[in-house]
Amino acid sequence: MLRCALAIAAKDLRLTVARGTGLVQALLLGLLLIFVFSLARQAGQELSGQAAAAVFWLASAFCQVLVFNALYSLEETNGQRTALLLSPAPAHAVWLGKALAGWLLILAAQLVFVPATVIFLGQSLGGDALTGLGVLLAADWGLVALGSLLGALAQGQAARESLLSIILFPLLIPVLLAGVRIGAAVFAAGAAPDAGRWLGIVLAFDALFSGAGLILFPFVYGSED
Repeated sequence: MLRCALAIAAKDLRLTVARGTGLVQALLLGLLLIFVFSLARQAGQELSGQAAAAVFWLASAFCQVLVFNALYSLEETNGQRTALLLSPAPAHAVWLGKALAGWLLILAAQLVFVPATVIFLGQSLGGDALTGLGVLLAADWGLVALGSLLGALAQGQAARESLLSIILFPLLIPVLLAGVRIGAAVFAAGAAPDAGRWLGIVLAFDALFSGAGLILFPFVYGSED
């Protein structure tokens, strides 16, 4: 399954980078959100680290929606969904491959969002960077594990595309809260309060929705429209 998943992820990354539409739109939307929130600051006013971290994760969450809509539309627009289902690759490999591709794309977008947050929102990276990086990677996996499952559910009909954002954001609250709390400590150059507890919440979230994706994805992706 892992070999098939890596092949699907490589294929999706090549197509997404070649077309550029999904990733460019996600980057532009995230940068626009960060810039718009920066306009709320008065001249010389400092934005709190928690507020800056909330803006960063909000940009990442909206980026996730566009990324998974783009990843799953690759098969929908070309009529290749049936071909994937009829191939020897297990359906779980599709979920994992899409999740891996989305994970790398979101990380690439966040490499742009971090300096944009520092510049536009007047922040600095002086906190526990190692803890922040660990929570970032774990939280991003939670984003993509859930996004890869619900992204398949939202495809097939144009009217269902809004389901991804409607269902997704309430479920993401625990992982976004953890990201905001740890990110606030990183931007504020202080120690993260209860960092271990928040990291535990993120890892539990990852385990829950990774298991849900492995169990439910074949039924979601293989269902009739």
